[in-house]
Amino acid sequence: MLITELKAKETILSALGSKVFVINCHGCKEIRFPEQEANALQKELSAAGKITGILTTDYICNPENLKLQLDGYAAQIRESDTVLVFSCGVGVQTVAQLLQDKKVCAACDTYALPGYQGVTPLEHDCGQCGQCYLNLTGGICPITACSKSLVNGQCGGAKNGMCEVDPTMQCGWERIYQRLKQLGRLDVLKCPVQLRDYATDERVNKE
Repeated sequence: MLITELKAKETILSALGSKVFVINCHGCKEIRFPEQEANALQKELSAAGKITGILTTDYICNPENLKLQLDGYAAQIRESDTVLVFSCGVGVQTVAQLLQDKKVCAACDTYALPGYQGVTPLEHDCGQCGQCYLNLTGGICPITACSKSLVNGQCGGAKNGMCEVDPTMQCGWERIYQRLKQLGRLDVLKCPVQLRDYATDERVNKE
């Protein structure tokens, strides 16, 4: 199981542009979704004239279904410069994969809880580390896309864009670099490294 918690309001606002399209995922209702906090923030953004549209649905980790729904909001999405997603990390990565020409931001951090974990058929995975980096890495998770879970760039061992640990796997940081380049956001890589707080990572605390 997992729990999503809203990021600090200042952190979310600093990641947004002037026009925002919002996606809410209510799929995993058996887990905690910060619905009241999310609604309050969205009302504030709407009052400021920043929201171009809101899609509230379930299981946005289903790409086929999500794509059909996004097609119905194509005009509102085109009008936006940022897509703000209220979901776990898998949902954010699914949106980023479908909207590769848009800046996609995670509004939540995802924490693991004891119990059965849902299974997704996607290549995307969420490490539920409690400190989501997706806003800094173009919607590609460095924890799960990198064999070494590096958060400060490539290790230097990749060859021809492939991982040195698993040669059949693309280097996660090569993917991140190419996505940020496509979005014109390579300046993000000049920011100071966001140190990882391992106290929030359930996997590490179990070891």
